[in-house]
Amino acid sequence: MKAVFLDYDTVSTGDLDISALSSAVDDLVLCESDDSRTAERIRHAQVVLLNKVELSRDLLRGAADLNLIAVAGTGTNNIDLAAARELGMGVCNVRGYCTSSVVQHVWGLILSLTQHVSDYARLVGNGSWTHNEALTVLSHPIRELEGRTFGVVGWGELGRGAARMAEAFGMRVVIAERRGGGPVPGRVQLRQLLASSDIVSLHCPLNESTRGLIGAAELALMKSDALLINTARGALVDGHALAAALKAGRLGGAGIDVLPQEPPALDDPLLEPGIPNLIVTPHVAWAAREARQRCIDEMAANIKDFVIGGRRSRVD
Repeated sequence: MKAVFLDYDTVSTGDLDISALSSAVDDLVLCESDDSRTAERIRHAQVVLLNKVELSRDLLRGAADLNLIAVAGTGTNNIDLAAARELGMGVCNVRGYCTSSVVQHVWGLILSLTQHVSDYARLVGNGSWTHNEALTVLSHPIRELEGRTFGVVGWGELGRGAARMAEAFGMRVVIAERRGGGPVPGRVQLRQLLASSDIVSLHCPLNESTRGLIGAAELALMKSDALLINTARGALVDGHALAAALKAGRLGGAGIDVLPQEPPALDDPLLEPGIPNLIVTPHVAWAAREARQRCIDEMAANIKDFVIGGRRSRVD
């Protein structure tokens, strides 16, 4: 059974053990990202592994031998699932592999913004602490998290993990109802969550009901010193509205690990220099080495299960 990993370079720098993956197939080819060669690479493969490469209906039609698509992650929005189903191709993903890594990143962003880590480090580096200690030490407001409210949008594995850390800091956790769903005990409407939370952390999938979930109207509901954290999907947030809110001081800060287009367009509004209290990282919340190794091992387990007729981690 021939397998090809279309963009292995997006999950490893050579630092992962691929023995489990190699043992799951007869022939494993590891490729660097190159969208122009996707059709050629998948033409005679029985198993295709991928992270970010897009597989359209036309590409899938050209892969007559393809039986299984194994995704290195949870999201499958880069695959035409309807076409895969029609063509009899299985699709499996990996869930829960990066919870610890993502939760660490969420709280790294929160603590960096709350403690103004980069601002204070810059004041040390430029000599301000040496020349005017009083003004330097109190130049940026630091607040305690205990007793404040942590709002979670998306109550899955990652949302729950982030909430456990919030509770460890002594915060009160509130959970948003799913958009389009009915009332659920213990959850609140999104509008209520936005208005009451000191930190709002997004952990929901991107679909037609969540695209543009946080726009100008939603940001206007938030407290002027609240933080918005997005480690889920870039298109959940209107970048223009977020940039405007931060520039106008209508929001306390934002930590963003995902953008609608990745790599981002040069004119992405959140890449404009000088936006206050904004941290943007290049979609690395998931990227701890342990998480990436776990992902590779889970992909191998999915393939082995598929070979014996199982449906482990199948999404279609």
